[in-house]
Amino acid sequence: MFDIKLIRENPEQVRELLKNRRSPVDFDALLAADARRRAAITEADELKAQRNSTSKQIGALRKAGEDTAALQAEMKAIGERISALDAEVRALDEELRASMLKIPNVPHSSVPRGEDASANVVDRVWGTPRTFDFAPKNHIELGNALGLFDFERAARMSGAGFPLFTGLGARLERALIAYMLDLHTSRHGYVELRTPYLVTTATMTGTGQLPKMAEDMYHANADDLWLIPTAEVPVTNVYRDEIIRAPLPLKYCAHTPCFRREAGAAGKDTRGLIRVHQFDKVELVKFVEPATSYDELEALVRDASEVLESLGLCYRVLRLSDGDMSFAAAKCYDLELWAPGYNGWLEVSSCSNFEAFQARRANIRYKNAQGKTDFVHTLNGSGVACPRLYVALLENYQQADGSVILPEPLRPYMNGMERLEPIKKG
Repeated sequence: MFDIKLIRENPEQVRELLKNRRSPVDFDALLAADARRRAAITEADELKAQRNSTSKQIGALRKAGEDTAALQAEMKAIGERISALDAEVRALDEELRASMLKIPNVPHSSVPRGEDASANVVDRVWGTPRTFDFAPKNHIELGNALGLFDFERAARMSGAGFPLFTGLGARLERALIAYMLDLHTSRHGYVELRTPYLVTTATMTGTGQLPKMAEDMYHANADDLWLIPTAEVPVTNVYRDEIIRAPLPLKYCAHTPCFRREAGAAGKDTRGLIRVHQFDKVELVKFVEPATSYDELEALVRDASEVLESLGLCYRVLRLSDGDMSFAAAKCYDLELWAPGYNGWLEVSSCSNFEAFQARRANIRYKNAQGKTDFVHTLNGSGVACPRLYVALLENYQQADGSVILPEPLRPYMNGMERLEPIKKG
């Protein structure tokens, strides 16, 4: 959520900036409600000043023994009008907040303009897509032969889109998580957090998941709690309704499972690990001063990129267009891995600067250099998501005999194992 002053003072500019972001808000109605609210506040303030003056006048007349009945009747009428105006302001506050919560963030000037992903820009590519002298298999074929997961039994338990990792498959998932947490805490200076996996509606609203994306989330209706779609939600809300006293920037990382219904995902590739409803992810979150937030975004991308480079995986960095960015982002980079069995690029991280958008919604502030209270800028990025990283590892490191070599950084987490071997049958 951004300051309504931006809409009030530059309505046409805001309309233009948000034209590719599919905002459902009627800006004319919003500005009309804002005008009514300000007029009601002005009238109420004038009447309160008049009431104070009249109250003093009544006191003086009483001391002089004069009749104050007419003035008292006037005071009663003023009081009733003030009460009505205060109620009108409260109702308009709710109306305006509900409207403002539906407006996406304004894109930064460096964001490509376009209606969808076709306008995204490839900023750089690291590494070279691997080629094979044999027909590469996809991760489902490899994982089944290696005994890493069991999608059929998982589907019996929970339905499609919920993976069951088994044996060394579960060990590899744990290894990836531990490796990424160690990298970000020991080399990149993030503080590790362990968060709740269920959060309140206010918490989801603070980071921008609600009300926009309610249909994509899992809601425990009886308790009005939501399963988190990413650790960004609880970690960013650590400082909700607070003034941060510690020096900025603050950098946190957390591993959590992530839960997403993805109601609009029908028809997309839902086999295997490409698109699942529950998955593990290591998330990076920063609270920074506004003046440094775009430098911090570039640093965030480098931190996420190091995971991929250290594992020797070819990836590219996309700068997303305003039509393809998430609701809350002012600027976003996607990191995509090359997966040869899938024969395409797979997103494993989105690194975003939200500027003050989330901080306004969640009321997260700090004291600036002048000692004034201001909203922080928040950033987050996947550091990184496990399922597609898992896919890329299997598909890029597969061998002709069906085995998969483990990248060296993961071997200490796999008890020294250097490769995964197919299960012998019979």
